[in-house]
Amino acid sequence: MSSEEKEIPQNTQDLTVFVQNLLQQMQQRFQDMSDAIIQRIDDMGSRIDELEKSIGELMTQAGIEESTPALTSGEGGS
Repeated sequence: MSSEEKEIPQNTQDLTVFVQNLLQQMQQRFQDMSDAIIQRIDDMGSRIDELEKSIGELMTQAGIEESTPALTSGEGGS
């Protein structure tokens, strides 16, 4: 039981320090996760830009104009 007593703050000052440390740890974890998420979003944005460029190049090589959405929107001849 003595090991549990060491982990549990015994007075308000110890409790305050314990809670502050816990909050700092949580804040750091959230900051790390936020940074990782933002980095992944940036990476995805770059990949999407590269994909759009590649698709544009392929369309140019195939002789397809990028401004032909009328055929897919149902305005074609029927």
